[in-house]
Amino acid sequence: MPNILSTPRCGVFAALLLASPLALAATPTVIDLTQTGCQFLESEKGVDHGFRTTRAEDCVTINERTGGERLAAAKVLELKPGAYIFRVSNRNVPYDLGFWLRGATLLQRATLPSVSGGGLAPGVSRDYAIELKAGEYVYSCPLNPTPDYKLIVR
Repeated sequence: MPNILSTPRCGVFAALLLASPLALAATPTVIDLTQTGCQFLESEKGVDHGFRTTRAEDCVTINERTGGERLAAAKVLELKPGAYIFRVSNRNVPYDLGFWLRGATLLQRATLPSVSGGGLAPGVSRDYAIELKAGEYVYSCPLNPTPDYKLIVR
């Protein structure tokens, strides 16, 4: 009995299978983001401002004082279209956090993909998968109110 793997038809089938969209799908790029009180560390160029917070309302007050200046100095993420996983961690914030990535304007919120979720207890990390298209986005945490950090995909 001939070896089925050595037959010409099997070789053609294997080549077609390897060229399929499933086989060629890119592995998502992982973007790590760390939340501390009222901020994302990486977005603020690794500077931990040391904000102490016991509830979300603390961040509202802090951001009223410092948010504009911090956002003006924040790093703008620049990415290419494609598959991404945003791995978000809660570092020492004593309450549950979340993550929300969406279009920067109302029109872009209607036309660009978004991802959101909660459940980030202290010390927990969670992955948020998204296929980004070209456009302007913002990301933040509504539960640990942070500024709306910018992300540009081109």
